[in-house]
Amino acid sequence: MSDYRAPSWLPGGHAQTLWPLLIKPQRPKMRRERWTTPDGDFIDVDHLDGPPDAPLLVLFHGLEGSANSHYAISTALACRKAGWRLALPHFRGCSGELNHRPRAYHSGDSAEIDWILRRLHAGNHERPLHAAGVSLGGNALLKWAGEQREAASQWVTGIAGICPPLDLAACGHHLAKGFNRIYTQHFLSTLKAISAARLRQYPGLFDETRMRAAINLYQFDDAVTAPVHGFAGADDYWARSSAKPWLQSIAVPALVINPRNDPFLPARHLPKPADVAPGVRLEQPATGGHVGFVSGPFPGNLDWLPQRLLHFFRREIA
Repeated sequence: MSDYRAPSWLPGGHAQTLWPLLIKPQRPKMRRERWTTPDGDFIDVDHLDGPPDAPLLVLFHGLEGSANSHYAISTALACRKAGWRLALPHFRGCSGELNHRPRAYHSGDSAEIDWILRRLHAGNHERPLHAAGVSLGGNALLKWAGEQREAASQWVTGIAGICPPLDLAACGHHLAKGFNRIYTQHFLSTLKAISAARLRQYPGLFDETRMRAAINLYQFDDAVTAPVHGFAGADDYWARSSAKPWLQSIAVPALVINPRNDPFLPARHLPKPADVAPGVRLEQPATGGHVGFVSGPFPGNLDWLPQRLLHFFRREIA
């Protein structure tokens, strides 16, 4: 399957990032399960059911994403057409209801990825289980695979990361500049609202004044994400949670897609073949934006990404 190329009528990384929000297809009906986490919290997992012997694709969403994100809907539609099963776990607090524990989720949350995949594997009866992650979810999934090394093959057949912010410091600082600040403000609007609600549950969990004053992700992560999840600050969180250093340790077949015009991560920070394990396939098309991948004549469709994922898992894994 050829690398992605944006249609000529949709130029530029920003347009390619934002246009999918305007052409998002209708979400298929899915079944929701609520799981109790090992620490007594909960997550909601949406399932697209299918034949019990069909492959299962697990899709981890991005920052403030959900089963309603355009990439989740297009992937669900592709899985339904292909006769595959799909599981879409929501990170804590992302399914429409505030979670119970003080912690939320973050870009390096590989421990959460681990128990979710183990539970799905336990109920999968040795059928093929593939895992993909988008943006934040892709970073956490790749980090998990690097940490697990050969052991990851016990739980997954292969993995894919779509537009993962592999270098969180480079990504975070880049999102604080120029037009990119529109993405930052979008994220902060929901992150602050949820954090304020969590603070009402757990007074003193973090400094509310610093949280409300944050104007970029560095300030928010320094005030909220880092202290809530046991990091010394934003620098420590970003350094310890970035997946890029773990790419050389991945021992399962992996696909990593990073468009070079992604507004979230400058191309100069993308990994090179020498930076990754032999089984990691890097695809860095010139276009695509951040999880955009619009294809076809105007107004376009969102078929390319799910088809790329299915092709990789179906045809390219030995």
